[in-house]
Amino acid sequence: MLKKLHKGAIWFFRVNALFRSLFLFFFLGFFLYAWTNQTIELNSLLKPIIYLLIIYVILIEIYSRMAYNRFFYEFSENQLIIEKGIIWKRYSNIPYQRIQNIDITRGIIARFFGFSTILIQTAGYSGAHNNNFFAEGYIPAVSFDEAEKIRKFVIKKIQKNSKKVL
Repeated sequence: MLKKLHKGAIWFFRVNALFRSLFLFFFLGFFLYAWTNQTIELNSLLKPIIYLLIIYVILIEIYSRMAYNRFFYEFSENQLIIEKGIIWKRYSNIPYQRIQNIDITRGIIARFFGFSTILIQTAGYSGAHNNNFFAEGYIPAVSFDEAEKIRKFVIKKIQKNSKKVL
């Protein structure tokens, strides 16, 4: 059965979207300023800036909720299944025998809202995808207790598979 993320994941997605889009705003603002090359009164820009900020906040909220509602994971008998994506869906199947390491991290936002991020590193995987710290299995928000249960479950599966090989 596919599981959903912790409710605090919405905040995780909000902050992530904010940091990703800030660079775009600075970049566009710099070129808009250079393009106009004239002094513009702040009063004439105040209304459009406020409208843009309201639209920006609404778009981030829509993105956060959609990302949260479209991220699922499941630990089946033989593999970890991750399903995520808003426009482009990504389905990942990670067999337990490929898993090398499992990390549990808790950043500032995670500790405040009571969730953990799980990073599952596998053999033969390289490259960073979506800021997931080079981990093929990336689950951004599960409760503290659930994270520990997942870690213990995966370690048992890894040990069980390594005994079969020997």
